[in-house]
Amino acid sequence: MKKVLIVDDHPVIRAAVKIILKQENVNVIYEASNGVDAVQIVREHLPDLVILDLVMPGLDGLDVLARIKAAHVNVRTLVFTSQDPSFYLNRCMRAGALAYVAKVNHLQELQKAIHAVMSGYTYYPRLPASSVSLDSLQRNERQMIDKLSDRELTIFLCLAQGMSNKEIAATMMLSHKTVSTYKTRLIEKLNVPSAVCLRELAKRNHLI
Repeated sequence: MKKVLIVDDHPVIRAAVKIILKQENVNVIYEASNGVDAVQIVREHLPDLVILDLVMPGLDGLDVLARIKAAHVNVRTLVFTSQDPSFYLNRCMRAGALAYVAKVNHLQELQKAIHAVMSGYTYYPRLPASSVSLDSLQRNERQMIDKLSDRELTIFLCLAQGMSNKEIAATMMLSHKTVSTYKTRLIEKLNVPSAVCLRELAKRNHLI
């Protein structure tokens, strides 16, 4: 392993990951706090491994994965995030991520994932076999959420966290009108009476 890029908007997380990488004798470590810088560093420096959060200002992690995949560069990606894998794991796998580690795990789990990816293997969490424990309402909600596009899911979470259209537009580098269109579409797709109900839906499904 020669070069690693850490992409996370929290300096404390980046510092913790750097400690692990230095224990692994990685000396060339790049850092990015947003998706735009991450994509630029990947193109300029072609790191061997990208350790990527999913929730960031500007381009989020799913956008970064899509752009790395579209660029056809030989870069391995490991997702290290607080997002629920039951909603994000398959999306990340389709986008080319070779590993998925939740931040709630001990950092040794991240270290194991790094070893696996750099040895040519994948490292994914084992998800529950079925949703038997979920009631019919939640099963239906999860099916609707799974059908959202990556961009729709990201905006859904922003709205659920109480961000205004203006804030989302600025964060994701979209027009106010585009965000408003997504908002209307989400209300229809998730079958809720208003945007206010999006927060409860997200909380009920452990997305926030």
